Amino acid sequence: QVQFQEFGGGSVQPGGSLKLSCTTSGYTFSAYAMAWFRQPPGKEREFVGAITWLGDSTDYADSVKGRFTISRNNDVNTLYLQMNNLKPEDTAVYYCAAGHFYTREYDYWGQGTQVTVSS
Repeated sequence: QVQFQEFGGGSVQPGGSLKLSCTTSGYTFSAYAMAWFRQPPGKEREFVGAITWLGDSTDYADSVKGRFTISRNNDVNTLYLQMNNLKPEDTAVYYCAAGHFYTREYDYWGQGTQVTVSS
C-alpha cells in the first residue's frame, strides 16, 4: 500500500521560511521522480518543483525559482521542500507526488499540508 505523509506546514509571516517533508512507503521511492504541487484557495492545483530519481536534476515553476529548493534522501524515502522568502501568494495546500520528471505525469499523491503566509 502506497503511503505518503507530508510534514512541516504551518503559518508564517511574509519573508519567513518553512521546510516541508514528505515521507513515503509502499513503493520503490528511488525509482521515481518526485515533485511538489500546490493548490491555492479557490484555484487549480499547480506545479511547484520536481527532482529526478537520482536527485541530479531539478525543475521549478517560475514563481518559486530562487526561493524554493527541492531535495531528496533516497536512504530514508523522503522528499523535502525548503521555502524561503515566503510571500502571501505562496499560501496553499502543498502536495508531494511520485511520477515522471520529463512528462510531469505523477502516479502517487500525498494528502497535502497547509501553508499560510500572512502578516
